[in-house]
Amino acid sequence: MDDACDAVIVGAGFSGLYALQKLRQLGLRTRAIELGDGVGGTWLWNRYPGARCDIESIEYSYSFEEIQQEWAWTDSMPGQLEIEAYLNFVADRLDLRRDIQFNTRVTALTFDESAGTWAVETDRGDRLHAPFIVAATGLLSVPVDPVIPGMDAFGGVSVLSSRYPREGVDFSGRRVALIGTGSTGVQATPVLARQAEHLYVLQRSAAYTFPTTNRPFEEGELEALKAQYPEIRAAQRTAMAGAARTSAFTVMSQAPMRPALKSATREEQLRAIDELGVAGALFWSDVTSDMEASELARRLYGEAIARIVKNPETAASLVPAYPFGCKRPIIDDGYFETFNRDNVTLVDLRKGAIQEITPRGIQTAQGLFEVDVIFYATGFDAMTGALTRIDVRGRNGDLLRDVWTRDGPGSYLGLQVAGFPNLFMVAGPGSPGALANVVSSLELQIDWIADCVAHMREGAYRTIEPRPDAQTAWVDHMSALVEGSVVLHPTCNSWWIGSNVPGKKRTFMSYAGGIPEYRRQCEEAATAGYAGFNIE
Repeated sequence: MDDACDAVIVGAGFSGLYALQKLRQLGLRTRAIELGDGVGGTWLWNRYPGARCDIESIEYSYSFEEIQQEWAWTDSMPGQLEIEAYLNFVADRLDLRRDIQFNTRVTALTFDESAGTWAVETDRGDRLHAPFIVAATGLLSVPVDPVIPGMDAFGGVSVLSSRYPREGVDFSGRRVALIGTGSTGVQATPVLARQAEHLYVLQRSAAYTFPTTNRPFEEGELEALKAQYPEIRAAQRTAMAGAARTSAFTVMSQAPMRPALKSATREEQLRAIDELGVAGALFWSDVTSDMEASELARRLYGEAIARIVKNPETAASLVPAYPFGCKRPIIDDGYFETFNRDNVTLVDLRKGAIQEITPRGIQTAQGLFEVDVIFYATGFDAMTGALTRIDVRGRNGDLLRDVWTRDGPGSYLGLQVAGFPNLFMVAGPGSPGALANVVSSLELQIDWIADCVAHMREGAYRTIEPRPDAQTAWVDHMSALVEGSVVLHPTCNSWWIGSNVPGKKRTFMSYAGGIPEYRRQCEEAATAGYAGFNIE
């Protein structure tokens, strides 16, 4: 196919579907290109057992009036199957599939300076041309493939969480090794433990987790919430994380409700974990700002774990070594309790790392663990991974991956990169998505992009891109927001800063000023005639 259109969207997950609807409403001839065989993005690929959202369903959803009133959620925090079904409903309800090309990988995006358009190439031989590109490539869409000697020699079944087979995997009667204890590993552990003959959880870095508040909606509850949608959406707009109700981020926001941990008596500390369990160790006003308080909280968190996990050695191994707040908190469903099962063994890799995969299992410095299945939950190349795997060439033939490797993952307003005109990003570096309800963030960004495109077409402008000085100022502003915070502490290694990807420049990639301030900054730039941008 060699075709011209007004806009090309890369991806058909939450962002891609919303962008397609918004641009079609402007009358643009728009095509979305999707690698998967259906809509859903992250929620299409990550079908692993236990996969669930950490934000309430009524907020982790589009604000289209007809959609939010017609769809019926069953759980307060939806699982993967329900979210995938929801996105398929949206695609059908808004008749979006006719403009989506599935099973297609975008391999190259090349800007033609003389024409002011982008050439889009795919692995199927397509070549499209469009003035506008929307990279709706996802916040966590590119997995970090494990690199362990001997992986190909393993004689059993190997499963990667982010490429989990649609038909599922039967773990019953099998010895299973789970490598990775980030959000995916924490969610999968209780489910795998109930199915496997024996589960070995191989942990390199223990994580802070909180018990989920998920539950099925009671009769009439969802209808009552739908009637409150105007108030709920209004509250989302003013909420720091774009989520006004229970979420991973509102869990953290409860900390200022308690006094300083450093000034609390021992009796007050113990009462906190009596009342709130592991969460009680961390809900103190000084925990994320004072490293002495952070260490007190870490130890208190360990005491709370020891009340749940019966084996003292296992309980001690489950205590994180990094300060709370340096990584996205995890919502779990019986994670710590799972280690009390007779068929579950925690393998603390701090006591002896993985050396190789053998035909029979996993050889560590602690010994050989013979297994039938290896389940890899090894994380993502967040925020930049998808775009750096496409040959994106802007002005002067500059390759985006080279620019980000050399200078770090910079942008202006998390929307565009200097030197790459008319290329818009959603949930990319410089945006608040990783620190917020990503649906609130993406709707804000895509609404801004649609208004910008309309402005460009009405004014007969050809290109828009950030001024380098504006981009530098934005990157500096982002850095200033987290300067001295736990996210940059030497012991903090997270996908927020890209430290989980070899060779990736260590940079805090998310906007930490909150959704309301981010909206203000974006709107201010637009109303000032797109200040900070060059428009021609």
